[in-house]
Amino acid sequence: MSGRTDSDTEPVIAEDAQDTQVTRDDAQDGTRDAEDAEECAGDARRARWIAVGTGALLCLAGLAAALLRLTGSAPAGVPAAYALGAAVCALAAALGARGRTRRALWLLIAGTMVMALGDQFD
Repeated sequence: MSGRTDSDTEPVIAEDAQDTQVTRDDAQDGTRDAEDAEECAGDARRARWIAVGTGALLCLAGLAAALLRLTGSAPAGVPAAYALGAAVCALAAALGARGRTRRALWLLIAGTMVMALGDQFD
């Protein structure tokens, strides 16, 4: 015999302390989940605004280049390529506003490539 009388109560106390800790962790996870959801919504909103802004900017640049090339002595395919690229970028801006940011990104890339291809014909 060891002479200790409280040896049987020690594991029960340890289990109670762990249960209390688990309850605190669950409460903190709930607030973390809410913060993560708000942060995710903010990221999505930012991505939509970036897609809309970039699409509108590239659309305006393409239209301006098409008008400038149309008044010059460039072949007819050059302003048409710029206008087509601007239309694709405008479509990308519309998709970005609806939350389809991945498709909008690919359309922005395609529209810019069409405008660059039109520039090569000059």
